Amino acid sequence: MKQSTLFAPEPEETDAFEPLASRMRPKDLDEYVGQRHLLAQGKLLRNLIESDNVPSMILWGPPGVGKTTLAGIIAERTDSRFVKLSAMTSGIKEVREVMERAESARRNGKKTILFLDEIHRFNKAQQDVFLPFVEKGSVILIGATTENPSFEVNPALLSRCRVFVLRPLEQEDLESLLQRAITDPAGYGDYRVEMPEGMVSMIADFSKGDGRTALNTLETILMNGEISDGTITVTMEGIKDCISRKSMMYDKGGEEHNQVISAFHESIRNSDVDAALFWLARMLDAGEDPVWIARRITHAAAEDIGLADTNALNVAINCFHAVRLIGMPECEVHLAEATAYLCLAPKSNSVFLAYEEARRDAAVHDTDPIPLAVRAAYTRLQEDLGYGADYQYPHNAPDKITDMQCMPDSLVGKRYYHPTDQGQEAAMRSRYEWILEWHRVHDRPKD
Repeated sequence: MKQSTLFAPEPEETDAFEPLASRMRPKDLDEYVGQRHLLAQGKLLRNLIESDNVPSMILWGPPGVGKTTLAGIIAERTDSRFVKLSAMTSGIKEVREVMERAESARRNGKKTILFLDEIHRFNKAQQDVFLPFVEKGSVILIGATTENPSFEVNPALLSRCRVFVLRPLEQEDLESLLQRAITDPAGYGDYRVEMPEGMVSMIADFSKGDGRTALNTLETILMNGEISDGTITVTMEGIKDCISRKSMMYDKGGEEHNQVISAFHESIRNSDVDAALFWLARMLDAGEDPVWIARRITHAAAEDIGLADTNALNVAINCFHAVRLIGMPECEVHLAEATAYLCLAPKSNSVFLAYEEARRDAAVHDTDPIPLAVRAAYTRLQEDLGYGADYQYPHNAPDKITDMQCMPDSLVGKRYYHPTDQGQEAAMRSRYEWILEWHRVHDRPKD
């Protein structure tokens, strides 16, 4: 028995002026595009939906990949009560009312499925409201989020939900979606569309894995085409009016994307603030994810500035949080400020290089014994085996340093860290050289 939902209005309710993305929303799994790793024949999520046996779940993925559409398909197939809320518009009072009705329905033998869009918009205290009802089965919760649920969903609630990761749509998925919109009567199937060769592929490139963006872009292009005698004619000039060429060129999965971020990072590394700001502006203007740029800035702070200016990482992390907090376009200035700071900071990759060399040795010497002195004796047997017997507590030593061996025998005397004299690291270099000299004078010869 189909439930009445917000997802699939009855034919007489359909608005002729409804946006294309809404008109083309799939009504069943056979029309659904993408997410084959979850919804191909025989896959777990498809089986759960087709058997009307869905558990509480979190649908995690970027915008426009089909989270809400998938909830709509579940609504059409289930015999349960289906309720849709959005964390953007619903308050705790409304949620509590839904939970109480769900509990009443449970006592009468009826399940309730609650779809909560943008679940990450509720803080973790607000999410606590769901926990007892999910735990005793009063409601099956389907939460949709664009944010990592490990950080944004209450751990207790998350542990009671399956997490399904939805991926950006592939190029072929987007092209299939666009072709169907052109030929389906629900889209532009009642028209004859004349368009330049490759237009569908260009729109798919521009949409960067987002099905909603793809359909909205197609609709804009066709609405701006020339309509005559049932034919819509689209020219390349008309396409360019709707999509900037530089955005089409900037394919997040392709060569231009990789080369621009490389130019950005190299400009920071080379202390070229003007070039770095140019590449930053080019990325943002082309629609790059600002959070992803902030992550790259944080990486540059650690790899290329390091101990030469320990505040650089603080600036980068603060920028990352600001970007996530306020979003575009306001966060542009935060990204620009962090970029300029990193460019102008002294540079050192000494720790990065030290760790890379240590990592290579760790792969080779992964079974070398840990020196007994630095082993912790948690049990009587470990004490009997000599764990920690020669341990020296550095805080009790006059110089706060001892000759205790911390390296495996095969690597005693190995140096990974070679500090520079840049910025704050000059003081660290002096301290490090003092430590090395202390060991040269005080270390006892090893047997």
